Amino acid sequence: MSDDSETKTIKLISSEGHQFIVDRKCALVSGTIRSMLEGGGTFIEGDSGQINFGDIATPILEKVIQYFYYKVKYTNSTSQIPEFPIEPEIALELLMAANFLDT
Repeated sequence: MSDDSETKTIKLISSEGHQFIVDRKCALVSGTIRSMLEGGGTFIEGDSGQINFGDIATPILEKVIQYFYYKVKYTNSTSQIPEFPIEPEIALELLMAANFLDT
């Protein structure tokens, strides 16, 4: 039987309770999420495949997830990489979330 850990999805939940289903390989862009999922049984999130972010608002978590997919898509790309768009009004919150998530 093949190891399908790279094709699994995980559920990320914002402070408002919005649920995002994310490809595991994309979520692992985050060092924090990687530690939670691959921490050797230390975190319950590794077993449940679900992570609650009580301090990250829905629009910020959504933008972070967009970045996860962007990072996976353009890592090792030989073509020109487009700029990742960040709206100025969310920049500070996004920076704090990215710092927490080790992204």
